Amino acid sequence: MLAYILKRILLMVPTLLGVLLLTFVVIQFVPGGPVEQYLAEAKAGLGGSAEGGGMAYRGAQGVDPQRIEQIKALYGFDKPAHERFVQMLGQFARFDLGQSFFQNKPVWTLIAEKLPVSISLGLWTFFISYLVAVPLGIAKAVRAGSRFDLVTTLLILVGYAIPGFVLGVALLVIFGGQLQWFPLRGLTSANWDELTLLGKVVDYLWHIALPVTAMVAGSFAVTAMLTKNAFLEEIRKQYVLTARAKGLSERQVLWKHVLRNALIPIITGFPAAFIGAFFAGSLLIETLFSLDGLGLLSYESVIRRDYPVVLGSLYLFTLIGLVTKLISDLCYVWVDPRVKFD
Repeated sequence: MLAYILKRILLMVPTLLGVLLLTFVVIQFVPGGPVEQYLAEAKAGLGGSAEGGGMAYRGAQGVDPQRIEQIKALYGFDKPAHERFVQMLGQFARFDLGQSFFQNKPVWTLIAEKLPVSISLGLWTFFISYLVAVPLGIAKAVRAGSRFDLVTTLLILVGYAIPGFVLGVALLVIFGGQLQWFPLRGLTSANWDELTLLGKVVDYLWHIALPVTAMVAGSFAVTAMLTKNAFLEEIRKQYVLTARAKGLSERQVLWKHVLRNALIPIITGFPAAFIGAFFAGSLLIETLFSLDGLGLLSYESVIRRDYPVVLGSLYLFTLIGLVTKLISDLCYVWVDPRVKFD
């Protein structure tokens, strides 16, 4: 087991290097880098023209070349690309994610400021998906082929087929715009500080209802169908027939024998689903509902070419994803001792 863990940890290094190298190379060919963004903002502030596009960038017209070189040195673009990449790897090895170009804050500080919003969305999405989908999947497996199974399958497939962003737009238009039952943006109201404790809880749940509903749809469908299929596979095995032949009740067979084996793929997927609820799929939802979380931070950083934030957050999320995958694999051994990695 120890050798397997060490091997997986060592394999994380080339994976991280590959992800960072590919992203870094792509960034070098994207027009309108930080220097151009800075000049465009300066031109806009002076009322000048700030049209951009590749090598023939017009926003730099009329700017002192010495000033442009100073700006390049400020952002570190006075060095060759390979030197900047090696320097970045050295910083990341010390878990130094660098400084934002445009917000004058360390990347760690920006991530820490946005993390509570993403955690809030992720926790609700994770718990609602599993607390509802797992019992529903069990009920569908027990009643396989019944009208209940067919109706719920149809509803689940419809929910899965609708992208979370499209569902979010529909929820905003109907419940936020036409009916005005829910707010259109943010996690709290403007008078949050004036509310009582109960009022703050109600206000928070009122704001979180629509974005969580939009995020739950896809993960809910996958978990419910996975649970159903796992239960159906276990119910058809020989040990279930043996348990019934010994006179055990259907409840004992399902909850004492079938449940333990059927939940193995569900439980082992907990770490990945838990982390994925925070970082995956939240970009469009946070942008749509104007929630100041990690997804919106990443989107704005890409638009503004804030490369330290883009690469720093990518490095952190990739590392978390690799560690989570390792934990998921180790959960197989914890749940099912029959699994041997060697």
